[in-house]
Amino acid sequence: MFQQLVTSFIASAGFGILFNVPKKSLIQCGVVGMIGWGLYFLFYINHLNIVYGTFAASFLVGIISHVFAKFYRTPILIFTVGGIIPLVPGGAAYDTMRHFVQNDYNGATSLAGKVLLLSGAIAIGLVTSEVVNQLIRKRLPERKKKINLP
Repeated sequence: MFQQLVTSFIASAGFGILFNVPKKSLIQCGVVGMIGWGLYFLFYINHLNIVYGTFAASFLVGIISHVFAKFYRTPILIFTVGGIIPLVPGGAAYDTMRHFVQNDYNGATSLAGKVLLLSGAIAIGLVTSEVVNQLIRKRLPERKKKINLP
């Protein structure tokens, strides 16, 4: 587990370098990716559905990215893009193409379906975290108004 977390931290911070993330945000970018991958890996080692694990991990990446963006006063994309990189099913997409090239269409369609589900789970998790953030931000001013009323 430790090796998985360290590798995901390095991958997230490394992609942060590629995407020209400010130097002061590279460690936070790596931490976001490490936490997201950690949750995904917990689903994986407990033999739970990895599509749900990918959704939960991308949702957590989105939430942590919102918190870090607010705390460090930086754009949210700095943390989201780097943090989501470990969850991207690049190896499965490669295997899908390899099966297509080798004329193994049954294996290719099976893997393609898995890649589509994982990619969709990432997108839905990030969108859901944004919706939750917007709902919370909308509700907080309403509660403050109710408290300050005479």
